[in-house]
Amino acid sequence: MKSKKESEIINEIRLNKYIASCGICSRRKADELITNGLVKVNGKVIKELGYKVVPMDNVSVNNKKIRAENKVYLVLNKPKDTVTTTKDPQNRKTVLQCINLNSDLRIFPVGRLDRNTTGVLLLTNDGDFSYSLTHPSKNVIKTYLVHLDKSISATDLEKLISGVLIDHEKHFFDSIDILEGSSFKKIVVHLHSGKYHIVKKMFETINYKVVHLDRIVFAGITKSGLKRGEWRYLSLKEINNLFTSKI
Repeated sequence: MKSKKESEIINEIRLNKYIASCGICSRRKADELITNGLVKVNGKVIKELGYKVVPMDNVSVNNKKIRAENKVYLVLNKPKDTVTTTKDPQNRKTVLQCINLNSDLRIFPVGRLDRNTTGVLLLTNDGDFSYSLTHPSKNVIKTYLVHLDKSISATDLEKLISGVLIDHEKHFFDSIDILEGSSFKKIVVHLHSGKYHIVKKMFETINYKVVHLDRIVFAGITKSGLKRGEWRYLSLKEINNLFTSKI
C-alpha cells in the first residue's frame, strides 16, 4: 500500500474505474473481471475490489495491456443491413464501418439495434456511460417510428398501452402517436424497455407485422440533420445533459 503522503501526491484511481476509462467495459463488469482473476497490475494478478492504480502502473486485462483514452461520444443514423457489433464472424457490415475516426480509439455501440432497424445509435469508448444508458434500472426512454403491414385498430392500440404478455412478463408502450395520413399503418411509440426485439414482439402478440422500424430518439438524442449512414459527435450540451440525467 502507498503511504498517505504518496497518495496525496500521486493521482490514484480505483482499478475498476481505470478499466472503464479505457473503454473495456463498465465499472460493474470490471469488478467481475477483477474477482475472476483476469486483471493484472504490473504483472501481478489483482482480485481486490477497491484496489487503486496510478498513471505509471501497467494494467492488463486478459493478458492485454490497456491504457486510458480520451472519451468520445457520437451519434450514428444507422442504415439498414448493418449489424450492431464491433466485428462480425459472418463478415456482414458493422456499424463501426460507418464511422471513419482519424484515430485508433476503440469505440463500441451503446446497446444494439436489429440488423435492418435504422435510426439513432450512440457509440462511445466510455464503459460507464454506456452502462448508464443501457441498464434496465436507468429507464432510458426510446422513441420509434413503426411501419406496420396493416392498419391498427383503436382496440389494439389500447392493448399496447395497457400491456401485452411476452414470456410471462407484461410490456407496454408509455404512449403512442398516429401519423396523419398514414391510414393507421405508421405510428410513433415511446417506451422505456430496452429488451432486444421488444417492439416487434409486442406487435406480433396482437397479430401485426413490423415492416420497418426506425429509432428516432434515444435518451433525448435525435438523428436530425443526419442522412442514413452519417454520424456526428455529440455536442457538449448533449453530453452534459446525458451525464446529468443518467450517470
